[in-house]
Amino acid sequence: MAVWVYAEVSNDGPKPSALELLAKARALGGNVAAVSLGPGATASANVLGEHGAATVYASDDEAYDDGLGRPQAFALEALAREHSPDVILFSTSYDARDVAGRLQARLGTTLMSNATEVPSDDAAQAQIFGGSRIVDVALEGATPRLVLVRPKSFVPERVGGNANVVPVDVQIPDDLRSAKRAERHEERAAGPKLEDAKVVIAGGRGLQDPSNFRLLDELAEAIGDAAVGASRAVVDAGWVPYSYQIGQTGKAVRPDVYIAVGISGATQHVVGMKASKRIIAVNRDGDAPIFRLADVGIVGDALTVVPKLIEAINSRRGSGG
Repeated sequence: MAVWVYAEVSNDGPKPSALELLAKARALGGNVAAVSLGPGATASANVLGEHGAATVYASDDEAYDDGLGRPQAFALEALAREHSPDVILFSTSYDARDVAGRLQARLGTTLMSNATEVPSDDAAQAQIFGGSRIVDVALEGATPRLVLVRPKSFVPERVGGNANVVPVDVQIPDDLRSAKRAERHEERAAGPKLEDAKVVIAGGRGLQDPSNFRLLDELAEAIGDAAVGASRAVVDAGWVPYSYQIGQTGKAVRPDVYIAVGISGATQHVVGMKASKRIIAVNRDGDAPIFRLADVGIVGDALTVVPKLIEAINSRRGSGG
């Protein structure tokens, strides 16, 4: 069996999703390879090899960076037809979804999205109703089967090893290079990334006003190594940018501690944070669904509770406790 991972990279190296998918690919057994396309691909091969890729098909061609998924799909089709992998794993990022969809149209093979487990090359699982139900899906038809996996479904692990780097020598037609991404905007953020933070503090409508999100920033600063996120409701209301959103249509997080402030615990939100090791909830409504998940629940007004938490943390640090 041959299992491939579509490994998204940047100039800083492989994206975390690539390393997560390699952990699953190793568990499936067989020959594990990564396909890495775009600037930084070749330089990322060492890290991909250390996480289990025996082979890395790589190209640093800038066409893969701004080509809106069309060059990647073209190259992946050529590689798949030549080497016949059984399954290709993708992340559910916007770019990876675009590539996978275009590749499926070219190959005519099975595609499944939003998987949370891949027990074999012909089966996958998805969680529905906030993770309370698991759906088993049979992957049938011709190979390679294409599976898009939700982030944080697998834990990356460095296992050592060196990958054999195979240059991708696929000539991309001019018509697939014509449409390009005109502009890229990366929002500046202080502190750890939401997906990587050990402590995540998420705010919801219980904060009552967008200006009150400053309390979560102050709490994150007091705790240290913490990031601030939000529910979809406040993102839709324009209180904070979409990059803050946690949930089914936002980011999935798996921190050591998740602090839900003024969040009721709707199914859509729970999907993105229920894998947290410890959950602390602050809500005025003692019957809020979030309390059914919480290890520690505080029934109270967030605007009263959060300042007291900040004061208590700063006081302990000031006293050396």
